[in-house]
Amino acid sequence: MKKSKLEDPTLERSFRGHKDTVSSVVFNSNMKQVISGSLDGSIMLWNFRPQLRAYKFAGHKDAVCSLDFSPDTGLLASGSKDRTVRLWLPTVEGKSSVIKAHSGTVRSVKFSQDGKFLLTASDDKTVKIWSVKNQKFQCTLSGHSNWVRSAEFSPDQRLAVSGGDDKVVRVWDIQASKCIQTYDNSAGMVNCVTFMPNGTCVAAGTSENAIQVIDLRTNSLIQHYVGHRGAINSITCHPSGNFLLSTSNDSSLKIWDLCEGQLFYTLHGHQGAATSGRFSPTGEFFASGGADEQVLVWKTNFDKKAEKTSEKNASSKRRPNVAAAGEPKTKPKSKTSSQPKAIANPLPEKEAHQEKVVRAEDSSSHQVTEAVEVAQAGSMYSNEVQDALANTLSHIVSQLDVLAQTMALMEERMTITEDRVKKIEQGGRP
Repeated sequence: MKKSKLEDPTLERSFRGHKDTVSSVVFNSNMKQVISGSLDGSIMLWNFRPQLRAYKFAGHKDAVCSLDFSPDTGLLASGSKDRTVRLWLPTVEGKSSVIKAHSGTVRSVKFSQDGKFLLTASDDKTVKIWSVKNQKFQCTLSGHSNWVRSAEFSPDQRLAVSGGDDKVVRVWDIQASKCIQTYDNSAGMVNCVTFMPNGTCVAAGTSENAIQVIDLRTNSLIQHYVGHRGAINSITCHPSGNFLLSTSNDSSLKIWDLCEGQLFYTLHGHQGAATSGRFSPTGEFFASGGADEQVLVWKTNFDKKAEKTSEKNASSKRRPNVAAAGEPKTKPKSKTSSQPKAIANPLPEKEAHQEKVVRAEDSSSHQVTEAVEVAQAGSMYSNEVQDALANTLSHIVSQLDVLAQTMALMEERMTITEDRVKKIEQGGRP
């Protein structure tokens, strides 16, 4: 039986509604919505079902810089240039509570794995931890000498990692509230950091177009990627640990094969900088936001390989020695070795496994749904009533126009008839 060919990532949906750059995207864990934050100060909840409207949350007084969603609590966190953090219930009402968090812009918000704590990073050079239940401050992690742009808990919640404009990646012991490891990054300012699912390695994206994977056990660089032609704006790891998604000022999204140590896919969908990206909880989809004010939702397709490869690896008992867990899903055509590589530079794009180019406006080859209409969260149902009323009034007006035209025609015929009657009365011929 012939095996079906693996499909490339495909663009599934496209959403428009923001009035400025989309700074952050995240999936609702129920997979019914993708949520985006923007420099226009708003947060949008986009429903996957086309017949459902989007919700718009307004509360921040300045640009929204970061979003995160907690599956355990069902809360959405947002950090803003207005120096506050808001915790939202992602419902029609869009209720939120405010945490006056920092003395500078809040660049990053991240929940702990269990949703009990929130990690925030700021231009005030600090990282802070908050209790979500009572929204109380827990501790400050101080050590950075410049803006902190990104911070995240480790999967086991014992550690945290942060990076910023001081070009340093710092690893923190949460319980002791102190820095236990530092990595001085020679590849520029650290714009984003993330833990790998196994918790032993972290990845950092820099202003000098580089992505670096650091092994915390040895505090050493084990992978280094340079493929983008602009600063890295976000990085996120696939739940399998095999792939890394990066977005860049060069407008592209790139998928990196961490086991093979090379570029896997390049995707083009945004007009302008690709500012944010995030995998869905299951890894089946990923979303991206850009300076073109669009939110794009992609279907991975390639993640199907991970399951097959994981089964194969389990039977052969082979284990990789790099950050990602599991063997690569497939062997790139240009390489023969399936062993993972340390300190691996990616192949040039033309020699990489595959490169997929997708344009957001190319609706002929992809199922791109037009942006849904924007509705204020508090007036979603009233807007629907207004729309129905407007449609009814429009129908009535059109019927009145037809009636008016009919009356005018009748009046014209009556005038002709009256003229004929007068001529007959006057002895003339009709």
